[in-house]
Amino acid sequence: MEYLPPEISEVFALAISKRNRVPLSLFLLLCFNLLLAPAVQAATPISESRFSAYTITLLGLVTLSLCIYLFVVIFQPERF
Repeated sequence: MEYLPPEISEVFALAISKRNRVPLSLFLLLCFNLLLAPAVQAATPISESRFSAYTITLLGLVTLSLCIYLFVVIFQPERF
């Protein structure tokens, strides 16, 4: 990453390091929520508010994350 400014390469280095997995995961979860919430809002009836569309999307993403985590824990228990 010689071609990037030092500030940006530091951000990439922090994002890749293993000790920052939780904040990075939360950030990505919120970004996916921003991308998927308009689709959920379009699929729900008109009476639903924008807040409920975001909460439904966040609930779905958390559920999907837990399913993936439990799948990994069941099939690779030696890692945990």
